[in-house]
Amino acid sequence: MHNVTPMLARKDDGQEESSWSFPGGVAGFACYWFALAIPFMLYGSNTLFFFLYTWPFFLALLPVSVLVGIIASVLLRGHLIWTLLLTVVVVIGLFWLLFTLLSGW
Repeated sequence: MHNVTPMLARKDDGQEESSWSFPGGVAGFACYWFALAIPFMLYGSNTLFFFLYTWPFFLALLPVSVLVGIIASVLLRGHLIWTLLLTVVVVIGLFWLLFTLLSGW
């Protein structure tokens, strides 16, 4: 007979970690539309003429914004308020950077 010491099973083996990527993706998507509305609030309807020629660049920021939200949510372990704040700041910064780059051409 073997000399075996019974070990207690860990109680948290059956629990999975919660997913924080979905709220971050939603936050990135919402921040994208909020950042897209800012030039319209600042410059009015003339922004439509600017977006007529540059819409592919701003459309390319949509998946980037969603990824920024997901990364922020995962890194901040699901703290929704900090995720929203970080995502808003980064996405608006990306939009403003692209907007000033394209309008300065």
